[in-house]
Amino acid sequence: MSTVVVTGGTGTVGRAVVNALVDAHHDVVVTSRSTSSVHGRVRTVRLDYGSPADLEAAFHGADAVVHCATSFTGVRGGETELGRRVLAGARRAGCGHVVYISIVGIDRIPLPYYRAKLATEELVENSGVPWTILRATQFHELVTRLLSGLTRPPLVLVPDVPVQPVAAEEVGARLAALAAARPAGRVPDLGGPEITTLPALARSYIAAIGRRRRVKAVRLFGSVFAGYRAGHHLAPDDATGTITYQDHLDAWVRHRR
Repeated sequence: MSTVVVTGGTGTVGRAVVNALVDAHHDVVVTSRSTSSVHGRVRTVRLDYGSPADLEAAFHGADAVVHCATSFTGVRGGETELGRRVLAGARRAGCGHVVYISIVGIDRIPLPYYRAKLATEELVENSGVPWTILRATQFHELVTRLLSGLTRPPLVLVPDVPVQPVAAEEVGARLAALAAARPAGRVPDLGGPEITTLPALARSYIAAIGRRRRVKAVRLFGSVFAGYRAGHHLAPDDATGTITYQDHLDAWVRHRR
């Protein structure tokens, strides 16, 4: 049993990390901008990411920090500056392990957010704190949020790109296991169990919610979409997830009823 801090522990993957850690009988500290509380093994601490003292106090006594918080709007410099501050706090607190969740393809697709994630990976690697980095493909939940907006018009225009979505709960479980283990550096990527296309998932989404829509695949141009079309965001050799997007949709629809 150990104590693990989860930044962004109320977000999509952060909640999954917290649940997996609790199931494994670890004590968990969740950082929050708004509130403090204690529920069983989970202690939520109010934290100002701009305060070195707050960060050091939150990380004090932790065996590991799982850094899931992202693009914190209160920190100028976004993802990279947030990572810099979290790493500095972990180093000052004497934390022995930082686990960072990243994204497959950030080194090959020139999206600004991906560049920031890549720069943050480099900060982690050079932080002086023992580290582990896991890259994952896109979460089912992110795909669903995207499709929720794209499928509102009668004619649904969807970028013709391949996708390999993975369940956030499976990513969270992997991160929790990594946090409880020794620092491992860059570990194998975690991809969803199937590679399909975004238009195909749009049709599945429309069928699941009972809409009648025509889906048209569209080819977008530019270096970013060229990278997506080439599949640089996929992990075909690391398709170790087991929950399909249809599994996710079925559970999501049941939950909405």
